Amino acid sequence: MELLCRQPRRNALITWPEEVDRRLDVLVRASTAGGTPASRSQLLAALVAAADTDPNLLAELLRDYRRLPADALTTGNDRDDLPTIRNPGPPRTKDQRTPAP
Repeated sequence: MELLCRQPRRNALITWPEEVDRRLDVLVRASTAGGTPASRSQLLAALVAAADTDPNLLAELLRDYRRLPADALTTGNDRDDLPTIRNPGPPRTKDQRTPAP
């Protein structure tokens, strides 16, 4: 049986707020704490694969996201109870995460 997670890869450039990026790191740490280590791309792929394709649900989800205040994720991103994960490769700098104006 062929597995979806082993199929050919495609790169995706994603730009989003820094707090969303930090939230993804927290989710990766949480999956590790739950006994299933994952990369950022694996976790994103799992979330996309599991997402409902109902147009109304997606529209509601997007509307809810667009209404979030700027500090909506700041309190949930400080999780000292989760393991620290070292990402492979050089550390990302603020310049790499923030597009130039």
